[in-house]
Amino acid sequence: MFGLDAFHLARIQFAFTVSFHIIFPAITIGLASYLAVLEGLWLRTKNPVWRSLYHFWSKIFAVNFGMGVVSGLVMAYQFGTNWSGFSQFAGSITGPLLTYEVLTAFFLEAGFLGVMLFGWNKVGPGLHFFSTCMVALGTIISTFWILASNSWMQTPQGHEIINGVVVPVDWFAVVFNPSFPYRLFHMSIAAFLSSALFVGASAAWHLLRGNKNPAIKTMFSMALWMTLIVAPVQALVGDMHGLNTLEHQPAKIAAIEGHWENPPGEPTPLLLFGWPDMEQERTRFGLEIPALGSLILTHSLDKQVPALKEFPKEDRPNSTIVFWSFRIMVALGLLMMLLGVVALWLRYKQRIYTSRPFLWFALLMGPAGLIAILAGWVTTEVGRQPWVVYGLQRTRDAVSAHGDLQMSVSLLAFIVVYTSVFGVGYSYMVRLIKKGPEEHESYATEEDGRPARPLSAADTDFTTREKH
Repeated sequence: MFGLDAFHLARIQFAFTVSFHIIFPAITIGLASYLAVLEGLWLRTKNPVWRSLYHFWSKIFAVNFGMGVVSGLVMAYQFGTNWSGFSQFAGSITGPLLTYEVLTAFFLEAGFLGVMLFGWNKVGPGLHFFSTCMVALGTIISTFWILASNSWMQTPQGHEIINGVVVPVDWFAVVFNPSFPYRLFHMSIAAFLSSALFVGASAAWHLLRGNKNPAIKTMFSMALWMTLIVAPVQALVGDMHGLNTLEHQPAKIAAIEGHWENPPGEPTPLLLFGWPDMEQERTRFGLEIPALGSLILTHSLDKQVPALKEFPKEDRPNSTIVFWSFRIMVALGLLMMLLGVVALWLRYKQRIYTSRPFLWFALLMGPAGLIAILAGWVTTEVGRQPWVVYGLQRTRDAVSAHGDLQMSVSLLAFIVVYTSVFGVGYSYMVRLIKKGPEEHESYATEEDGRPARPLSAADTDFTTREKH
C-alpha cells in the first residue's frame, strides 16, 4: 500500500486509531469535571441556569463517553494483534497498569454513569451529585494509569530484564517514573483547556446567531475564564516538561529544535522556522534567534543544547515531523492565551457577548485544543522513535510478523469503519450542540414514568426552537 511495508503500515494504523480515540477522552475528562461544577452550583444556588447547562452538556458527554469506550477497546486489541513483540517484552509492566485502569477508573465510571445520566429524577440530589463527582474522579484516575503506562515507555525504570523480558521489581518506581508527573499534569490541563475551548466555541456559535439566553452567556463566560487562567499554567507546565525531556530524552529535544551541531563555545539559537533535512543533516531555510534556544531549554545563556549529530543516525527521531508538530502545538497555545487576554479586555469594556470578530475568534478556536493535543501526541511519540520502550526495545522489534497485504487491508477497513461510525457520532454531537440549552427546560417531569434520557433531545427538529 503506497509502497509501505507492514512495519510502517502497523505504525500508521495505530496512529490512526489513537488519533480518533484521544479526542474522546480529552473531552470526557474536561466535561466530567465541568458537569460536577455545574451540578454543585445548582445545588448551592438553585439557579435554573446551572441545571439547564448540566442537562445540555450531559447529553454531549454521554455520546462522547460511548465513542471513547469503543475506540479505546480497539486500541487495546492492537497490542496483541500488531505489536506482539512489545506485549511479550513489556507486557508484565503495561498489562497490570492497564488492568489497574480498568479495575479502578472504568469500573468507577461505569458504576455511577447510569445514575448520573438517568437518575436525575430517580435518586436524591446528594446521591446524584456524588455520582457525577465519581464519574469525574474516574476520568482523572483513568488518565493517571494511562499516563503512567505511556510515561514508563518514555522513561523506563523500576525493572530488570531477565531472559529478554522486562520484569518489574519496584512498582512505585515504575509508576512514578521521571517523566510521569510532568506528562500527567500536561495532559490533564490540556484536556481541561480543550473542553473549555469546545464549550466556548459552542456558546460563540449561538451568540453569533442571536441566541443570548442566560445559559449561553454563562457557559461562554465560564469557558473564557478557564482559558485565561489555565492556558498560562499549561505553558509553565510545558516548560518544566521540556526541561525533563532534555534530561532524559535529549535526542527528542534536538529533533524538536531541528538542531544539528554545536559550534564550540556558542550558545544554542532558537530556530523559529525551517525544514529539517534528515538526509543532508541540516535545517534548510532556517530563521533563528541567537542564544534563545539555550535560554529557553537550559535557562542560561551559555549552556548548549544537545545536537542531532551527537547521536548515531539510527537513534535519531524524525526531526522533520516533530519540528513542525511541536510548533503547531506552541502556536495554538499562544492563540489560546491571546483569546483569554482579549476576552478579559472585552469583559472590561462590556462587549464580550457582542463583539462579532471576537465571537468568530472564539468559534474558530473551538478545535484548537484538540488539534494541539494531537500535535503534542505526535511530538511525544514520534520523538521517542526509533524506540518503543526508550533505550530498551526498538519499534521494529516490537511489531508482529504480518504481511504487507494483511496490514493494507486492515488499515483500509479501519479507515472506512472509523470514518462511518465516528463520523455519525461527530454529526450527532454537532446536532446536540446546535440545539443549545433552553432557558426553562423541565427535566423534573416524568409523565410516562421513565427517567429523562440524555440523548432524547437530538430527536427534535433543529430548524426551529421551542419557545416557552
